[in-house]
Amino acid sequence: MTGRLIAVVGPSGVGKDSVMRALVAARPDMRLARRVVTRPSDAGGEDFDGVTPETFAQMEASGAFALNWFAHGLHYGIPATVRADLNAGHDVLANLSRGMLGKAQEVFPGMITLNLTAEREVLAQRLTARGRESIADIAARLERADQPLPADISALTQDNSGPLSQTITDILNHLYPARA
Repeated sequence: MTGRLIAVVGPSGVGKDSVMRALVAARPDMRLARRVVTRPSDAGGEDFDGVTPETFAQMEASGAFALNWFAHGLHYGIPATVRADLNAGHDVLANLSRGMLGKAQEVFPGMITLNLTAEREVLAQRLTARGRESIADIAARLERADQPLPADISALTQDNSGPLSQTITDILNHLYPARA
């Protein structure tokens, strides 16, 4: 049995990491792909492996990534080790850039895209509360919030403006309809 890569996308502040952690808590047979990012590991937010740009380049050259990309001044990588979990039949959640969905679909046939959305006011409140960006950075992130998915990508779109528990119930009912 082969698991599915579930690409989780959405604007900054939509709650991707919270949703992913809650999905794994509700469904322990799911796995999280731990990203490698060129920022300090203590930068906060998601759980990730922070590396220097030089280390990232070495990892990329050695084939350590199933996918990697550059966005917002940082390099991001999804470890090639996710294939072992997929081959073992586990669904794997991966926080991806919307711009990487086409490539991800090539690398992981059968991939599911989970497109999280939230009301603009909710995004603004969450971005402000996390305290990592300036007001100008928050404004720029809000301007990009409505960026559409690539035209050839179909997705399960889920509003995450309300209670996290409702979001998780809705997603699980869609991903595992036999449970619903």
